[in-house]
Amino acid sequence: MCHRHRRQHRRPSRRVASQFYSRTGKRVHLVINRLKRAKFDPNRESTEATGGNAALAATWVAFHTFIDSARGRVTSGPGRGILLDLHGHGHAIARLELGYLISAADLRLSDEALAATGRIETSSIGRLSSDAVSHAAPVAVMRGASSLGALLVRNGFPSVPSPSDPAPAVADEYFNGGYITERHGSSAGATVDAIQIEAYRAGARDTPENLDRYAAAIVSSALEYLRVHYGWTPALRASR
Repeated sequence: MCHRHRRQHRRPSRRVASQFYSRTGKRVHLVINRLKRAKFDPNRESTEATGGNAALAATWVAFHTFIDSARGRVTSGPGRGILLDLHGHGHAIARLELGYLISAADLRLSDEALAATGRIETSSIGRLSSDAVSHAAPVAVMRGASSLGALLVRNGFPSVPSPSDPAPAVADEYFNGGYITERHGSSAGATVDAIQIEAYRAGARDTPENLDRYAAAIVSSALEYLRVHYGWTPALRASR
């Protein structure tokens, strides 16, 4: 799991990691960028991420090496896994934007037309679209009844894409994923999938209480997604 927010009280990633451990007794791999985004944005390729500042080149390499190391431990153990890349957006619509490297224009296609493009098979969950233990159709894994978007909506957070909001409208702003999901996801068949999650502020990231609620929704949704599509069910601890 990756996160790039700077201020400690605005970081749902630590809350997600803590709640995940409390519920499962398992620890997630957590990578956090603590530098200001204006100076360093690891969700970009090296030159753009560092603004050409050679002094930050090693930082960019280290950030992605940490993720590579985590992926290596996952693939050498259970073999399959998912990376959640957590960000925050300032767009007008208060909903979570889930990025799979599929454009908003493609998302506006019908399920049948989107399936015919083959975009999901080359998305950041490309591997999962073909080997989900649920045997769900690729489009269903991404925006069907058991998709991450559907589960987040069920847990109180409107999301796109999801069954209730399958695609951004033409005029809507939308982040469909970035360098992290492209490099570390399964678009080329790797065994770790990736989904970028862009969260709105008011109601999700503005207070400690809302951050805790948002983190709880991510944990509950991720655990169900892992159970349904990856066949992974830890012995859950009692909620605290």
